[in-house]
Amino acid sequence: MALAAGEHWRDEKIDGVIYDMSPSPSFRHGIINNNINTVIKAGLKGSLCLVFMENLDFKYHPDVNDDYLCPDIMIVCDRKYLKGGSYSGVPRFVAETVSHSTAKRDKTEKKDIYEQAGVEEYWIVSPQRSVEIYYLQNGKYVLEQNYMLQDDKEDEEYNGDTEISLRAFPHIKMTLGEIFEGLD
Repeated sequence: MALAAGEHWRDEKIDGVIYDMSPSPSFRHGIINNNINTVIKAGLKGSLCLVFMENLDFKYHPDVNDDYLCPDIMIVCDRKYLKGGSYSGVPRFVAETVSHSTAKRDKTEKKDIYEQAGVEEYWIVSPQRSVEIYYLQNGKYVLEQNYMLQDDKEDEEYNGDTEISLRAFPHIKMTLGEIFEGLD
């Protein structure tokens, strides 16, 4: 398949099946990912860990097959597993921002894959301004936090200043308002 100038081919391979992730999701998806990535990147400055946004494949069974996912945001700390455009170690953190075409897979198959791979923290973020945070406990994901942004400061349920930190990197903090900034 030939791509036009400026187009990018993105796909994922799960259990030998290739899922086309084109066309790109809405601009809201990109805004959210960029907001989260920016905070994490600043927080990792001076660290051996790196954050990748939508541009590094995660080979989750490199000894078994060539299946891969392309997480929206992924923190990797063991650089020896970086090769070319992929990572075959265990990410410390993964976030997926759902779109209409990926929501079911992000909440089921991909969640199960990250869990089985041993990813400590998994966020499912929705452009409808919600964040589900799963932590790995005894080999299984447990939904520890679930937020839905209410950013009207006049509303008694206002929570835009609610701060979330990454479990493995507690100094990396962001508010719900920062995650969804610029969506309007």
